[in-house]
Amino acid sequence: MTTVTVGQVVAEVVGEGPAVVMIHGLGGTSNMFQPQMTALSGYRVIRLDLPGSGRSPRPIEPLAIEGMSEAVIRAMAGMGVSSAHFVGHSMGTIVCQQIAATQPSLVRSLTLFGALAEPAEATRQGLANRARLARSGGMADIADQIVANAISAHTRETSPAAVAFVRESITRQDPESYARTCEALAKATAVDARRISAPTLLVTGDADTVNPQGVAQALADKIKGAVFASLDRCGHWATVESPRDSSQKLADFLRRVDR
Repeated sequence: MTTVTVGQVVAEVVGEGPAVVMIHGLGGTSNMFQPQMTALSGYRVIRLDLPGSGRSPRPIEPLAIEGMSEAVIRAMAGMGVSSAHFVGHSMGTIVCQQIAATQPSLVRSLTLFGALAEPAEATRQGLANRARLARSGGMADIADQIVANAISAHTRETSPAAVAFVRESITRQDPESYARTCEALAKATAVDARRISAPTLLVTGDADTVNPQGVAQALADKIKGAVFASLDRCGHWATVESPRDSSQKLADFLRRVDR
């Protein structure tokens, strides 16, 4: 495994083969996709920390989804990647959609976990409130709220390690960077999904209260040929809540695309 820094992005790179670029959501890092690594043997896997998240530094300019997308594209160019399978979670699915709609030649396929097109109005206000809480020293409170509301009851009861991972992922974020990322997500607008031509798989937990299945299904209906899949007793953090099923669905989909 190699850790590289390209512009505003820190990435972990492992393996050889077709490229897979993995983009986390709000409060996540490249480690969000650690459970999928074994299933992705045979690929060159590039896991990114978006600007201001995880190990990537906070940029001087304001954070925005468009800037995150541009940073990913620059990182790909810096690593010599001309096209890749894209895998995103939550906010990362918006970044993936934007790249697929504006730079289709870069995208061989999309796999979107807990996908949304853009935040609902109530969610935008909630993100603004969360940004204020982060700046006031409330990252632990935010983490506890996410554990209580975004993870399924089944996961909380049966997988304390997954719960601990999610809580640690949130509390380790730089508070100001996290607040700015909340504000960037709050301002996100949907791309024209009809411009997405890459094969697309959307995977959502049946207990996802952040971006429920109806949200992902509505997006799938707008993307030509998109396939929707459900995960049983799974909340919003699908790749760590249902690691085996998430990995299987991802690996099967990539094999079909590369066939």
